[in-house]
Amino acid sequence: MSAFVRVSGPPNSNFLVGYPDISATLPRIEGKVEIRPLTGISAPIAISLVRICLQRRETVHPSAESIAKKHLGTPRRETTDVVGKELLLFRCTAGKESESVVLMDLPFVLFIPFGRGGEESNRRIPPASLQLPSRTAETYYELVVTVQQGQDQKKFAFPVPMQRYDTLSTFGMYNRPESAEKNTDHLVTLRITIPRWSFGPSDPVSVYIHLFPNSLYMKKATKVVIQKITIGIEEEITYNPEGDEPTKKINRIAKQTATVGAKLPEAGYFTTLGLIYPSKDLRDSEGIIRRGKAAFPMHFVNSFTTTGTLYKIEFFLVIKVHLSGARDITHRQPITVCPLNEQECKEEMDAIEQAAKDASHVDPTNPMLPACTIIRAKDPSALRALGWTMVGGFRKMVIE
Repeated sequence: MSAFVRVSGPPNSNFLVGYPDISATLPRIEGKVEIRPLTGISAPIAISLVRICLQRRETVHPSAESIAKKHLGTPRRETTDVVGKELLLFRCTAGKESESVVLMDLPFVLFIPFGRGGEESNRRIPPASLQLPSRTAETYYELVVTVQQGQDQKKFAFPVPMQRYDTLSTFGMYNRPESAEKNTDHLVTLRITIPRWSFGPSDPVSVYIHLFPNSLYMKKATKVVIQKITIGIEEEITYNPEGDEPTKKINRIAKQTATVGAKLPEAGYFTTLGLIYPSKDLRDSEGIIRRGKAAFPMHFVNSFTTTGTLYKIEFFLVIKVHLSGARDITHRQPITVCPLNEQECKEEMDAIEQAAKDASHVDPTNPMLPACTIIRAKDPSALRALGWTMVGGFRKMVIE
């Protein structure tokens, strides 16, 4: 008899407990595997073994954006890894091929790696779930339950959306000013400073710009005309970053231009430019937010800073100074893009603190799971456990 398999999370909660990449919260997936007869009311099922694991699947297809390239280009690449460890939830007693059961509830907890565990893929911090437009790249996670019935083995997959919280703009490391200098000839030098370098949808992005002449060539440098200054944000996707032939694609997602039209003063030229990081509208033409895919969280950005096995997404703040009488200066400053805006990041901080307090009572070596519930076919209460009883020789549903 075939088995019906379902995975349920904690009551009124998600599978995912804690915050991935924040070790103090002991990120983990909690729930239980429920096994029932697939057909019939109380027909017993033979179960030999039950295992569960968290599986990460990555796919890339850089040519998927174009219909012609999709069919003529390289095929879609895919990789599958187990995150953490696979758990054995049930094995029948030695000497038996299987156990005849009518109901099984098997609690489990899968700890998600939160430290940099070397080159072993199952110990690395898992990247966040993401699906780029046209499925050019995607990462998604599944809880895979393996049920063995005698010689027959079946796998059941259940999607689990995964997020990362190490790029929250409220963390102190992202609020330290970053500075850089760039010049393309001996006349003018560009110095830029960004007060913070993690941004989310609708967050303001500002940059302090200082152009100053070379004191050794002051007379010639002060004749240079600053025509305009352009700032923009670029998304750089690298496909197959660890392979022999990595492919890069750059998308400009925001741009702002300021016209100056003035000569460079001896004291230099100072200005502050800014733009708003673009936010994606989740509503359709009728103003309705459609239900998202179970494997992918809904965000107000198309992508964010992340690194997987088959692809890597980086973002740069690009400053270009257009000059007359000297070479143009272009500088690309790395920044971090978070799927949450600044206000949402602030709201998450209290929840992270509470999750850390809750995790302090959890022992990773012995997480104190509830007891398994296994009702065998020969148990006197087997029918009652399924919500049925015998009345006058007939099976009747128990209504409490």
